[in-house]
Amino acid sequence: MTQTSTSPAAGQAETFRGTLDRLAGAQKGAARSAPAYSRFVNRRLGRVLAAWAYRRGLSPNAVTGISALCTFTAIALLPLVAPSALLGVVVSLLLVLGYAFDSADGQVARLTGKGSPAGEWLDHMVDATKIVTLPLALGVGLYRFDVVDHVWLLVPALHAVAGSVYFFGMILTEQMRRAAGVVSTAATGGRAPWLRSVLGIPTDYGTTCLVFLLLSVPTAFFVGYAAIVAATLVVAVAAAVSWYGQLRRLTANEAGAA
Repeated sequence: MTQTSTSPAAGQAETFRGTLDRLAGAQKGAARSAPAYSRFVNRRLGRVLAAWAYRRGLSPNAVTGISALCTFTAIALLPLVAPSALLGVVVSLLLVLGYAFDSADGQVARLTGKGSPAGEWLDHMVDATKIVTLPLALGVGLYRFDVVDHVWLLVPALHAVAGSVYFFGMILTEQMRRAAGVVSTAATGGRAPWLRSVLGIPTDYGTTCLVFLLLSVPTAFFVGYAAIVAATLVVAVAAAVSWYGQLRRLTANEAGAA
């Protein structure tokens, strides 16, 4: 994580608004191609939570811990409690909070200069765990409470596979590119490609968080959830093809320069 830190002037009591302003200056620019919820909603929620955490002296790892607590509490409820309107709201709210705190930990790290490889590792491990456990917990709950025909349980199972492979491929590709001296950067300035952000909504983790609001209406929930899984599969396959091509070209360029 970036080690940049900015501090208020000595002897001045900083307001919450002032902390928010410093966060805006210290954080990374949002990638223009990021899905709409992550870009326009979650990042801003994360900024507010990061300001709250910073003013209470919480470390980036502590913020990651709060994110994990919210997320995994929601995940644990899915196989333990029968689907209902109340469960859907609680699960969705906890997942949204967990996602916002996931954004906040990096913002706190950049604001305080306390980012570290260990902190980045912890953040990725929490992400990797939630990606596979959320759909599996959902599948167990659907089976236990006999919500859908059993054949449809393949959908969350497929989601667990596609999400895990996509996340691993993204991290592995980035590490291999770094090892070759190439650092990936996402464009953050210029005109915003609104259409690309909107088209990314089905694969946005925020969309997955919100679809649980439909949990009390199984048909509507499963239509929305199945669409998310289908989009994830398409993106995972397309990304894998693109990453493989990038690494092949990188290898060819290195061989040509030798």
